Amino acid sequence: MHDDEDEVKRLFVVMLHRGAAHDSSKPLEGQIEWEAHRKFINGLEKEGLIVLGGPLEGTSEVLLIWRAVDQEEIVRRWSEDPWAKLDLLRLSRVVPWELRIGSV
Repeated sequence: MHDDEDEVKRLFVVMLHRGAAHDSSKPLEGQIEWEAHRKFINGLEKEGLIVLGGPLEGTSEVLLIWRAVDQEEIVRRWSEDPWAKLDLLRLSRVVPWELRIGSV
């Protein structure tokens, strides 16, 4: 296990996609356990783990920019999300990102 405070954090692009439990007839706020998911994501942002994020319009995907020690930290923390546990959102890709233009 990492002592995250002592390790350098990097940026990662995290792609999620809707899982089998997602009800496409309802908005995000109408999905089961919305409030628990919202609190979890807001907590990750408050911790400085999620920097930016949101659904990609017209797709079943969500893009998140994370600041983490490594990919394993992201996978571990994501698995704690209520929507991950219920298969509303699945982690599909975690890629290190070297930001060259702009800042976060």
